[in-house]
Amino acid sequence: MPELTGKVLPIDIDKEMRQSYLDYAMSVIVGRALPDVKDGLKPVHRRILYSMYELGLYPGRPHRKCANIVGKVMSDFHPHGDAAIYDTLVRLAQDFSCRYPLVDGHGNFGSVDGDAAAAMRYTEARMAEISMEMVRDIDKDTVDFVPNYDERKKEPVILPSRIPNLLINGSAGIAVGMATNIPPHNLAEVVDGVKMLIKNPDTTIDELMTVIKGPDFPTGAKILGRKGIESAYRTGRGSITIRANAVIEDIGKGKKAIIIDQLPYQVNKARLIEKIADLVKDKKIDGITDLRDESDRTGMRVVIELRRDANAKVILNRLYKQTQLQDTFGVIMLALVDGTPRVLNLKEVLFYYLEHQKEVIVRRTKYELDKAEARAHIVEGLRIAVANIDEVVQIIKSSKTTSQAKEGLIKRFELSAKQAEAIVEMRLRSLTGLEIEKLEAEYKELLEKIDYLKSILADEKKVLGIIDAEITEISKKYADKRRTIIVNEETDFEDYDLIPKEDVAITLTNYGYIKRIPLDTYRSQRRGGRGISGMVTKEEDAVKHVFATTTHHFILFFTTKGKVYRLKAHEIPESGRQAKGTAIVNLLYLDSDEQINAVIPVQQFDDKHFLFMCTSHGIVKKTSLIEFDTSRRDGIIAIKLDEGDCLVNVLLTHGNEEVILGTKNGLAIRFFESDVRAMGRASRGVKGINLAADDLVVGMDKVRKDAYMLVVTANGFGKRTSIDEYRSQTRGGKGIINIKTNQRTGETVDLHVVREDEEILLVSSDGVIIRLETKYIPVKGRATQGVTLMRLAPGDKVVAMAKFHPEPKVEN
Repeated sequence: MPELTGKVLPIDIDKEMRQSYLDYAMSVIVGRALPDVKDGLKPVHRRILYSMYELGLYPGRPHRKCANIVGKVMSDFHPHGDAAIYDTLVRLAQDFSCRYPLVDGHGNFGSVDGDAAAAMRYTEARMAEISMEMVRDIDKDTVDFVPNYDERKKEPVILPSRIPNLLINGSAGIAVGMATNIPPHNLAEVVDGVKMLIKNPDTTIDELMTVIKGPDFPTGAKILGRKGIESAYRTGRGSITIRANAVIEDIGKGKKAIIIDQLPYQVNKARLIEKIADLVKDKKIDGITDLRDESDRTGMRVVIELRRDANAKVILNRLYKQTQLQDTFGVIMLALVDGTPRVLNLKEVLFYYLEHQKEVIVRRTKYELDKAEARAHIVEGLRIAVANIDEVVQIIKSSKTTSQAKEGLIKRFELSAKQAEAIVEMRLRSLTGLEIEKLEAEYKELLEKIDYLKSILADEKKVLGIIDAEITEISKKYADKRRTIIVNEETDFEDYDLIPKEDVAITLTNYGYIKRIPLDTYRSQRRGGRGISGMVTKEEDAVKHVFATTTHHFILFFTTKGKVYRLKAHEIPESGRQAKGTAIVNLLYLDSDEQINAVIPVQQFDDKHFLFMCTSHGIVKKTSLIEFDTSRRDGIIAIKLDEGDCLVNVLLTHGNEEVILGTKNGLAIRFFESDVRAMGRASRGVKGINLAADDLVVGMDKVRKDAYMLVVTANGFGKRTSIDEYRSQTRGGKGIINIKTNQRTGETVDLHVVREDEEILLVSSDGVIIRLETKYIPVKGRATQGVTLMRLAPGDKVVAMAKFHPEPKVEN
């Protein structure tokens, strides 16, 4: 075995791993993932554009195979694999990825459906016209060059980027421990922001936001609200909500369709359509009958046809919530500033771009000044030669060699070597009068140009003026209209303040169909009437809940699982009297085994009111209303239920009222609300009534003075009884007789405490509704069975009752 020689260095593995990983991280950050604030490009983008510039693939010239471009980039500047280079080249050519594409592609460069581009051997490309502004003046020493990876060639450290590319095209990238996500903007707006900063370096971000309204995505769509934009511009971070552009159109035969012609940025159309189809298939969205993509070369068009009775606005809002028709763009304005990653606000991004442009103009001016001075120096020598042409000719004729001639000229006229060289190479035609005049004119122009260039270098205001003028020309040439509309958050859905306040009745069926109807749809009738048809229900469906409220109230939906969901009353679609309504799953995110068992309207949430709940097992609970001032799409806990128990009713109280509970076997108990202490939402509650084994609580209401207990049974019987006949008891008792029930009357369905100026709605399982004034319902004792309030068809049953005041006073 050969003997090992050499020096052994002890290395701490911990330190070595830290240093090696740090080196790797910085390599990714600086060399791959993050854009430079000056030109808005990552190294691979920069190398692609410079390679195309070197290949002469300018606008107006023929396209070149992408394989050729990728090969040059990989061979000369970016030895990281052809796939990464081609993917970047493709993205630079996609008009749905770049707001202002930098590559003019020819062939299949992918689609918004997520289709991949054709292989690089099939596609062709050249520089887009606007990308020439990225490399403009690059040959005038405006930027530094460094050796490439194998030191065969040199590549630019940065591009001159005469356009503010970082903002107008944005950037996205994931480095090690950090990420950037800068949205694209409108060129005209960004240029206006730069010009504002040129005129006043102390311009504030708020002032800049008056001209730079917000991101302008290539796919258009809408931005909801300005909070995310303002946060991003002030701090460099923010979340912007983007919504597809959709309109509702009539397509004949009473049907409507949702037409989508613009999608949020970076949303895959094919996957979106697939997601909508899955929601319909899983019955999470009801009312869609057809879904098709009619997009073509003229633009995008996705058609969602709806059922005749479907509410298009509700379904559209549901789609916004459950699909990428509404999406968020998380802004992280992270870029490299002199090789260091920094999160920048709007003004800082514009400031560093402007500083880069100042450097470009100064370096270009120095370059042009050097060339002008060099030429002026030559012209000065030519002028001397023309003025002394006979002597110059004689010196040249008498010289044996060119070198001897140059030396003679230098010695005689005190010329430089370059001037002497120019004189020796001067042609005889330069001695004509016209040529001499041109020489003098050129010399004069050169002197003027030199003075002008020196004045630029001596005055920063002139540098800024040049930037202003040149960027204005760029804006005129390439700017276009804003594509993305920015709308106020208040107009996201229907503006609450613009919803007319009106009294409505809301019905909900066992199968989960809900609708809102103006309360005056139902005319009052005398007791014993047959009612009018209030809803056309599906076979075996039945109305489960009916309640009166106004369009300005929140509606809290309490479910069998003890959870609560929230909607505004006006968000519930209004339907005709005989319409089936809208599936509740289009409005609330209910679980498949979850049913709504109680509802209550609330105008506003505060800590002065309480929600008093009771369950079928006789458990009661009191919780402050303020604890329900939250809305999650999957609901919040309202009460913890025992096995087999469910929520029966909920009352809005002041915390010091009396309540009365009624059971299906005709018992009732009255006690003070103060007997129950306030508890949190997730608590179980305490016993309100001691029930027999076969009994359940069916209703609950608040006790009012000079009022009556109105009880209704399944077979349409009912009565009023003075509330004074119900003595107060301690909670947890067995209660007293409320109504005498038997086979003829049926079990108790519901109870309410009413006054004579109030009315009730009775709803049957067949969907028949009758409206009654309570003053026409007879007053009977507690132990009676009552009279017929509603005549029912064979097999029909009363399933619900709601009370209301003809002109209700809106209370919290």
